[in-house]
Amino acid sequence: MMIVGVLKEIKAEENRVSMTPSGVEVMIENGHKVLVEKNAGKGSGYTDRTYEKSGAEIVDTPEDIFKRAKMVMHVKEPLPSEYDLIRKEQIVFTYLHLAAAEELTRVLMKSGSICIAYETIQKEDGTLPLLTPMSAPAEWRSSRAPNTLKWPRVAMGCFSAVWSVPMPQKWPAV
Repeated sequence: MMIVGVLKEIKAEENRVSMTPSGVEVMIENGHKVLVEKNAGKGSGYTDRTYEKSGAEIVDTPEDIFKRAKMVMHVKEPLPSEYDLIRKEQIVFTYLHLAAAEELTRVLMKSGSICIAYETIQKEDGTLPLLTPMSAPAEWRSSRAPNTLKWPRVAMGCFSAVWSVPMPQKWPAV
């Protein structure tokens, strides 16, 4: 059993969440415990109550998540206010983009944590399954710029998280 912590995004303009309530259910079914930071899913349309119904424990602060979880999850990279919270041998699972972040790279190396960058997960066929959910909606959205008011309705549950239900093969026309 692993304790997994889902952190609220603190980077400006980042409203996604790293795990949906359905992802929590899968983790619980597989014997893990999931801690979700209070209001972590709010920007993606998920309430704390929805996470609780899925089996997660709602935790008030990121400090508690970092302290209790063996693996912490974000959508975006850790920010300076979180650097000192990362523990030795703690798994940090998120988009890291370390080639462009020397300070973060040094902090993570010094921490002794186990860092897994979403963008480096590769299937045997060479595809990058955690980058695909990021690319398809971006392409779809950019080709329909005049209809951006309809975008949030389509995005809910598809684009908002890494651990979610499969994305549709074809995006709806607007």
